[in-house]
Amino acid sequence: MSWIVLILSGVLEAVWATALGRSEGFTRLWPSVVFGATLVLSMGGLAWAMREIPVGTAYAVWVGIGAALTVIWAMVTGETDVSWARLALIAGLVGCVVGLKLVDGGAGH
Repeated sequence: MSWIVLILSGVLEAVWATALGRSEGFTRLWPSVVFGATLVLSMGGLAWAMREIPVGTAYAVWVGIGAALTVIWAMVTGETDVSWARLALIAGLVGCVVGLKLVDGGAGH
């Protein structure tokens, strides 16, 4: 269950990061509200997952998921260009996240 919560928290990290960018310095109401709500949920889920997953692994996985999804979303929406280099780097990031799960040593089961 800890891994599911951690993955969902990583997804929420991408949501709050995107909302933060769209809030234009907290001058737009709804992106600012989405940022605040998803930030609290994301951090809360990370903290909960860290009860069973080592802090280094949990944090790296959380950041990796959030970073990868934020870049993917920016490419899908046209905010940044799609390139083979970006796709390869995202694949490498995802591979590292999966690798951390595999070497976790059974924590969180």
